[in-house]
Parts: sequence; C-alpha cells; structure tokens
Amino acid sequence: MTLAGAGGIAFTLLGVPAGYLSGSIAFVASAALAGRPMYVPTPAVRILFVLIGISLGSVVTPATINGLSDYPLSLTMLLASTIAMSVAGTSYLKFVHKFDGTTAYLSAVPGGMAQVMVLAFECKADARAVAIVQTVRVIVLSIALPATFAILGLADGTPISTRNAFQLSQPGELAILTLVSTLTAALAHRARFPGGLLFGAMLASAALHGSGLIDVTLPSGVQYVVMIAFGAVAGARFSNTSWSQLKCYFGAAIGTLLLTTIIAASFAGALLPILAVPTAQMMVAFAPGASDGMMLLALALHLDPIYVGAHHLVRVFFVMGVTPLILRFLRRGR
Repeated sequence: MTLAGAGGIAFTLLGVPAGYLSGSIAFVASAALAGRPMYVPTPAVRILFVLIGISLGSVVTPATINGLSDYPLSLTMLLASTIAMSVAGTSYLKFVHKFDGTTAYLSAVPGGMAQVMVLAFECKADARAVAIVQTVRVIVLSIALPATFAILGLADGTPISTRNAFQLSQPGELAILTLVSTLTAALAHRARFPGGLLFGAMLASAALHGSGLIDVTLPSGVQYVVMIAFGAVAGARFSNTSWSQLKCYFGAAIGTLLLTTIIAASFAGALLPILAVPTAQMMVAFAPGASDGMMLLALALHLDPIYVGAHHLVRVFFVMGVTPLILRFLRRGR
C-alpha cells in the first residue's frame, strides 16, 4: 500500500486527473513486473468493493433519477457496440494471433473481467492469455483515459454532487449508510449477482441518498484511500508474470484494446449530437473496461457514476447471459 500511495500522490501532484487511481496502478504494476511480491488479501478487496459502492451511490439525487429517461437509446447503442467489439476482437485474436476460439472470445469480450476469468478456468481456455489481455486493457484504459481527457480539456475538477462534506455531527447517518449498504452487498454477493459487493452497496447507497433519507457521504480522505487501494488491486494482477509471458500476449492485448476502443468511441460519438451527455462521461460509459474500474474512474473524474454504472451493469448482464451460448457454439465449431 505504501507503493500504491506514493504513486497516487505523485500522479495527483503532477495534475493527472484521477491521479490517486492511475498513479497507484502504474506504480504497483511496475513493481509486480519487476518481481516484487504484490498481493492484496481477499477480505480487504471485498471491503474495498463495498466502500466503492457506497461512494458511487452517494452522488444520487432526485435530479439524477429524472435523467433515466435518456438511457434507453444509450443502452441500446451500448449493446450494439458490445456485440461489435466482441465479434471484431474475437476475429482479430483468432486469425492474427492464432488464439483458439474460446480463448479469443473470453479475451476480447468487454466488461465482467472476474466472471470471464471464472469461465476461462471452467472451459479450459488459456487463462493466462485471457488474464493478461483483459488486465492490460483495463489498466491502460484506467491510466490513458484520464490523461486523454486532460489533454483534450474534457475533464475538470468540478464535482457533480452538491452534497456537503462529512461532518462530525453525522456519525449516526454514516453508520446507517454503512450498515445498510454492507448488508445489501452481502446479500447480492451471496445471490451470485454480477459484481454483487459493489453493485449491492451502490444500489443501497443510491436508494438512501436518492430518497433523501441520508445526506452524508464518506469522508474525502476515505475516498482517496479507496482509489489508491483499488489501484493496488489492479496493479497486483501482474504478479508472477514473467517478461517473456507478458511479451507473448502484450501485442495481442494492445491490438485488441485499440480495436475495441475505436469501436466503442464510434458508437459513443454517434450519440453525442443526440444526447445531452458530457463527452468524457459517454466515453467512460462505453469504454471496454471492467465495470468496477470504469465506475470508480467516473467518480474520480467527477462524472456521473450512476449513468456509467447503469451501462456497465447492463453490459455485464448481457455478456454473462449470451456467453454460455457462444461458448457452446465455439466448441461445436472446433
């Protein structure tokens, strides 16, 4: 965590948007590739996901809820882009990098990285290839998107929420928020809801804040620590990966990233003249990254994480629903 904190603070001092997150990822991933043991205990990761969910849900207001009427068209375009990215990415990996069909599809499909990795092991795909291609895509997006938005002037430091910062007079509200969100997250996780810990906590927090029952948010210091810790989790995925293994799959990962990002940007760009949604917010919602990372990135960039979260949640459900059918088709083809 010391290394992750140093990276987050360094990037923040350099003025990089979402610096706590992207700096932590960059420093920890570099150390892992250099051979240093990088590991975040599973209980800590689960607590982290709950805290992320609470933070994301705390930006909900009645005005945010009223904006749901704009989502149907956007979500339809999202599903179309998901299909296009999956087909193009699978074809690229299969014919250019000679991946087998199952490994190619699981490496290319956007979102739901944890669920995809489970399927990779169950279907006897090349789990190492899937992990590296998926992880490189997520990490590069988490670092490159903030930098790109800063260069293009699409990200600023204006928070989207007007809620007051946490005050010492609000411990009761904070306790209720934490308890309800944690219980909901535990129930969603037990029910095998995709990303249950994060989405369960986010939905509970959103319901409490959107209804006006709770006004308190997590202290800003806690939110910064959460961003740094999540960066450590993402960067630690490169542990026990040799440079030769990384080299074998890095070209495939970058090629897939460029291809899927171009497709996502094309679909998102087609919607910009139609919907009154900020460019950066639309791009993060359509980005082919993991749902938890993109939602936390939305929070760090002061975008609307509910808009972003709705899109990534729909994509996770869609991907997990059609993937068993696609894998059965690929096995028959082989």
